Amino acid sequence: MLDFAKVLMLSSSRQGDEPYLYHAKAMIEAHLNGIEKVLFIPFAGVSLNWDAYTAKVQEALPEITVTGIHQQDDAQKAVNNAQAILVGGGNTFNLLNEIYRQNLFEAIQQRVVAGMPYIGWSAGSNLCGLSIKTSNDMPIIQPQSFSTFGFINAQINPHYTDYVAPGHNGETRDQRIAEFCALYPDVSVIGIREGSALLRKDNELVLLGEQDAVVFTGKQRDVILAGSSISGYL
Repeated sequence: MLDFAKVLMLSSSRQGDEPYLYHAKAMIEAHLNGIEKVLFIPFAGVSLNWDAYTAKVQEALPEITVTGIHQQDDAQKAVNNAQAILVGGGNTFNLLNEIYRQNLFEAIQQRVVAGMPYIGWSAGSNLCGLSIKTSNDMPIIQPQSFSTFGFINAQINPHYTDYVAPGHNGETRDQRIAEFCALYPDVSVIGIREGSALLRKDNELVLLGEQDAVVFTGKQRDVILAGSSISGYL
């Protein structure tokens, strides 16, 4: 049990046509609770270079100082000295591969367990569950492991949607998640819709935003109402 974890897991960086991180600013500021300097991990960026990614986040969050971890001489020291960490979206496999390759996994995990605020969106939220096996991303690179930080005792599926485009003959999101559940019937998958977030504050887990979420466990599909406490998934 992580007694002091403070983890904000945003489904997405945008809601609808709103500007980048606009919908999440109030949640981010509340989560940081006065912290004005954050360390940003841009490793999920593949087509977007990490300097440009860091600048993009800084522009979206002008009230805080955003520093890219790749701009530091010693990445592990930067993690150990950080007041809070932001982990951006993009390709989850590349993100996790870089974290393992640079030997940052345990450093990040230990700091969060000790109470340092963590904020992730999309790929950055994927890392908060048990593994990246329910990511929506293509496995463009093979990380050392699919195992992730385990800040909640479940899988996360960001950008969750049950919309099916007319004429689409591929598997739906629900069908893809059902494939995971067939192999891991005892592991829950929490699908969070764009604009919503999971917030872990110490020993409580709450669904933030106006959108309901969906939890898949085995063959069961349950709806979580916006604002609900779902601490059973810790």
